[in-house]
Amino acid sequence: MAISSSSATAKGVVVTVPVLVLSAAAAAVFLFFLLSSLSSTPPPCSCPSPVTSIPSGERTSETTVAREGSGRLGDRISPSVEDIGWMKEQIEANGLHMHENVLRKGINPRTRAEQLRDLIAFKGISHYEGDESNNHTALPCPGELLVEEHHSNYGEPWAGGRDVFEFLAKSVHLAPDARVLEIGCGTLRVGLHFIRYLNSGNFHCLERDELSLMAAFRYELPSQGLLHKRPLIVKGDDMEFSKFGDGVYDLIYASAVFLHMPDKLVWVGLERLVDKLKPYDGRIFVSHNMKFCSRLGGDECTKRLNELGLEYLGKHTHDSLLFNHYEIWFEFRRSKA
Repeated sequence: MAISSSSATAKGVVVTVPVLVLSAAAAAVFLFFLLSSLSSTPPPCSCPSPVTSIPSGERTSETTVAREGSGRLGDRISPSVEDIGWMKEQIEANGLHMHENVLRKGINPRTRAEQLRDLIAFKGISHYEGDESNNHTALPCPGELLVEEHHSNYGEPWAGGRDVFEFLAKSVHLAPDARVLEIGCGTLRVGLHFIRYLNSGNFHCLERDELSLMAAFRYELPSQGLLHKRPLIVKGDDMEFSKFGDGVYDLIYASAVFLHMPDKLVWVGLERLVDKLKPYDGRIFVSHNMKFCSRLGGDECTKRLNELGLEYLGKHTHDSLLFNHYEIWFEFRRSKA
């Protein structure tokens, strides 16, 4: 019985010659096709060109878009967590700390008033005299603008303009080919960021204050290298928008402007703006408060907006990147085509 069992086991592992031949043939065929697939040139692909990967939460529609004529992804609208972390690491790596800004080697702190006085008295360290003084500066700028006195015209730091831009641009998923109208752009504290981001000619503004406009044209646009963007900035104080043409806007906003205007003029402006706002997708944002509406009472306010073809969408707040501050915004859209 033991021998019989051993014979049965041996029979279980016997492989006949025909089976070996078939196995070798199959292996040869498999190897042939494998080598062919590796050596042959793949056919051209008709799929879209690859796009640089964008981290989650920083999609193109919200924070990154192609620059005008660049054919590549542009700067993000807002800094990422990684960006802020990198900045903090650089400060720590260099052992930097805030100190009192006092006279020290190579640095002579001056107030704006002192800068202006020195500029008038000494014209800077080196300067041209006589007839030569008019031959080397294409756009002579008033001293008051050169020392940036106009940056102190606001109730908050100049840097807050960037916060407003980031909030509004992300709220409407702004693209560079969008059209934007600011009511009361002042010295371009906010507008500079829109002008830089948008395609040429796509930022428009209505502003009443002449000194603010001079600061915008004579200092901010040239010093920021943005003259080539050709923003349409119009002087006016009556909510008259006829000079802006017949096009519609993706975004219309007023930052701390309507609270300084009579309610009647605000409503006149809104009536004129409705047809200039892209239906449904376009947005109007008004900051700080909407007393021009709330003073009428809730039902009357809603009725008045509906008559104009506007719909109130809600209240929003946004924080500041650089200082402890938040701003309130009220959002509207055009509800009829």
